[in-house]
Amino acid sequence: MLTKRIIPCLDIKDGQTVKGVNFINIRNAGDPVVLGKSYVSQGADELIFLDITATIEKRRTFAELVNRIALNVNIPFTVGGGIQNVDDVSRLLDAGADKITINSSAVKNPNLINILAKQFGSQCIVLAIDTKYDNKQWKVYIHGGRLATELDTLTWASEAVDRGAGEIMLTSMNHDGTKNGFAIDLTKDLSEKLPIPIIASGGAGKNEHFLDVFSKGKADAALAASIFHFSEIKIPDLKHYLFKKGINVRL
Repeated sequence: MLTKRIIPCLDIKDGQTVKGVNFINIRNAGDPVVLGKSYVSQGADELIFLDITATIEKRRTFAELVNRIALNVNIPFTVGGGIQNVDDVSRLLDAGADKITINSSAVKNPNLINILAKQFGSQCIVLAIDTKYDNKQWKVYIHGGRLATELDTLTWASEAVDRGAGEIMLTSMNHDGTKNGFAIDLTKDLSEKLPIPIIASGGAGKNEHFLDVFSKGKADAALAASIFHFSEIKIPDLKHYLFKKGINVRL
């Protein structure tokens, strides 16, 4: 049985870690290098770093900051934000990233997934899907959740798998920052129908939410931000709770 992963997410704006609710009302959460080192010591399985305004501001992710974080962590490290082409990925991998995540650029140019998977390998390519439930359908959003598309979430995820994505980071905008739990049914749907790992994101607020998304939602990994940044839940405590409940985690 594969080990379930706990992944803190570092949303970066102006060089600082931030966190909002439903993708808005953003507040400062601290220095990403300090937080990254802390999560390594706490036993996080991976880190994800998202430059949340890179696409909106039409600029590249800060490679210098990626390098500073990478020098201070020794666990897998995924980076996203503003990635448009092979050169952007090469620059971030050279800076120390282990994997990259793409979102808006892949929706606009789906063939980018094929190109990057061929160049760097599927194991390096994480497709981020920001999705919102509206009118009885889960729709894909881009530009940091600011722009709706007509894409159905499962349909888009399936296409991404066919094109070479190696993992999907699924964020429910309805649940993001609410601390009321993950989108269990949607996560389960993707986990059961797709052959690649699903990272559940959006809504973690207590230990039971992680248990639910692993046991009921069938997620391979669970991502959270504010509850870790503000020490509402400590990763060692969470992992021991999950272990006692029969979830296979790395202690």
